[in-house]
Amino acid sequence: MLAVFQSEEVVRDLSPDLREVARLPVGGLIVTARRQAGGVVSRYFAPAYGIPEDPVTGSAHCTIGPYWRNELGSTLSAEQASPRGGELSVVTTDVGRVLLAGKARTAATGFLL
Repeated sequence: MLAVFQSEEVVRDLSPDLREVARLPVGGLIVTARRQAGGVVSRYFAPAYGIPEDPVTGSAHCTIGPYWRNELGSTLSAEQASPRGGELSVVTTDVGRVLLAGKARTAATGFLL
């Protein structure tokens, strides 16, 4: 579910009732707004899956990019304003693909036999 707000401050200051968010008939709640410095700001909440707030969510930006494409263009700068936070570059192609780029940190590695 995508909720669009009029200001980035609302997105940054949002303190949703996670019990109510978990009751939504979808997997999670994406909130977004235009960022004053350009691009967009977002947050993602998925308490039904045990994720109160995801730090940086690639899949959420696969929804955010196409939503903002007509207004902000096919390439945008996106900030996920969680406590850990992160910056992404989001490119929406003419054939409906979304390309994401950003910095990542390896949290775990492993092998499956």
